[in-house]
Amino acid sequence: MTDFHKTPSDVRRTRVLEVRKMLAKDGLSALIIPSADPHMSEYLPVYWQGRAWLSGFTGSVGTLVITQDFAGVWTDSRYWVQAPIELDGTGIALQKMEQAHPTYAKFLADNLPHGAKVAIDGSVLSMTEFDNLNQAFDEHGIQLVIDADVLGQIWQDRPSLPNAAIDVHDAAFVDASAKQKLTQVRKVMTQKGATHHLISSLDDVAWLTNLRGADVNFNPVFLSHLLITTDTATLFVHDDKLTDAAKSALDAAGIDVAHYDSVAQSLDDVDALLFDPAKVAVGTLAHLPQSATLTKALNPSTILKAIKSDKELNHVREAMRQDGVALCEFFANLEDKLAQGERVSELDIDVMLEHARGCQPNHVSASFDTIAGFCANGAIVHYRATDERFAYLDGNGLLLIDSGAQYKNGTTDITRMAGIGQISDDEKRDVTYVLKAHIALASAHFPKDIPSMQLDVLARNQLWQQGLDYGHGTGHGVGYFLNVHEGPQVISRTAPVTPERIISEGMITSNEPGLYREGKWGIRLENLVVAVKASQSEFGEFLKFEDLTLCPFDTRLILPELLNEQEKRWLNDYHKRVHDELIGRVDGRAKAWLIKRTQAI
Repeated sequence: MTDFHKTPSDVRRTRVLEVRKMLAKDGLSALIIPSADPHMSEYLPVYWQGRAWLSGFTGSVGTLVITQDFAGVWTDSRYWVQAPIELDGTGIALQKMEQAHPTYAKFLADNLPHGAKVAIDGSVLSMTEFDNLNQAFDEHGIQLVIDADVLGQIWQDRPSLPNAAIDVHDAAFVDASAKQKLTQVRKVMTQKGATHHLISSLDDVAWLTNLRGADVNFNPVFLSHLLITTDTATLFVHDDKLTDAAKSALDAAGIDVAHYDSVAQSLDDVDALLFDPAKVAVGTLAHLPQSATLTKALNPSTILKAIKSDKELNHVREAMRQDGVALCEFFANLEDKLAQGERVSELDIDVMLEHARGCQPNHVSASFDTIAGFCANGAIVHYRATDERFAYLDGNGLLLIDSGAQYKNGTTDITRMAGIGQISDDEKRDVTYVLKAHIALASAHFPKDIPSMQLDVLARNQLWQQGLDYGHGTGHGVGYFLNVHEGPQVISRTAPVTPERIISEGMITSNEPGLYREGKWGIRLENLVVAVKASQSEFGEFLKFEDLTLCPFDTRLILPELLNEQEKRWLNDYHKRVHDELIGRVDGRAKAWLIKRTQAI
């Protein structure tokens, strides 16, 4: 994996100057480089990490804009501490989304002359953003140029596309065949009057085909597109990556194979196309006939895969037990090392976690880069320790550990706090308030089909009452041996309210309120939960959350007097369940650790 941290800032300044020369040569006024690939992925193969290569900012969300006299990265509050560190010395300014800064589209519209030309690679520009940019630019006479390969001309040593093998998802963990899933999708196509349905989002393709790959770090997906008609389906992929088992599975499902690069030409004779405009690049649609009827809507598979079946949930519950065992081993090992005076770094945390999880059945990989942030590093929401920048767990302070794993029977994501040395009452008070926020959402009952973003306030209110808050959302959907971030549901006050963003029975979501004091410490407490039936009355059907994650919260870091009786009961009940689920699976120091950490308060 390429590490963009290692490139000196003066090299990045030189690259920006090269961009400006290319812009001047081609008569362009600005270049936009989004964090995207042709599949609108959150996590990208290195080939498409142009923004990071140019700027040094490695966050998962952000857009780089370069003009002749300005360069800036627009990103959200998760990266407002990280971005200035990575951009230092580059001449590229952080532009804080959600605050006073205008959007990058408005910035360009306000600062470029009438008739200016702005370049962006159409192969990584979603149809939704294409429409948004044109709307912002039209009244200013600014032209969007989507076929100028500015980045490709200066990135001479650009890595090749990944070429990992594609294999079948173990049949023991699959509840529905690819043929059955295609039938479900075609039913929606018929309802919407579509003759063709194009899918570019990698997790949707992997789910529909029951195949898994490794083209994107931590996400078991593969570069591909899928075109479905009423009676055929074609997977656009580099076919030399397919194992014999994968080829046989596709043949059994009635899915043909075509070359990855031929997807655009395949749309030449489409009559009525269903596609998700937020998940398909405008460049992919370049050959679409002007006469084609377009239905822009969420991919049917996005909702189908978000609602896990009972069989899938039972597999996930077992994966959580396996993960819980690994975490017992990890925390017991960590506490032993520290007690014996061994020096441990943030980098060691990742190695120790991967070793503990790697001993579990069906383990494949981590589900994202481990976040192990000690003291002030914990306040960097998506912090990642590197060889050039990391801390040892020396002295006193809070250690935030956000980690997860991919198992063939489920995807995990958990955040816990550990205390190193002496922990102050101020730190404990903050941990306790975040725990109260976590419990408030975990114990909620709510109407079926409620917009998911409306649940955010249940957790956040516990912090608001103390004059506290956090910048990120409270929860995201999670895949089934797929992406650790999965839609359509999201628990966030800033997310737009749309009909598909609801919490339905069977959806797995994270519960992760936090609190970050820049330069001091960061706190986040995260479990994965699944929506299950709660009750039914004359007022309708109500749901609640079942905790899937099985790992104790460290009660040494809380102030019990700040918890009310209901909150104490929730914590004690949760710890009893963790104890009962895991006690027969651990032994030795891990068993002793589990017993000690699940004692009632």
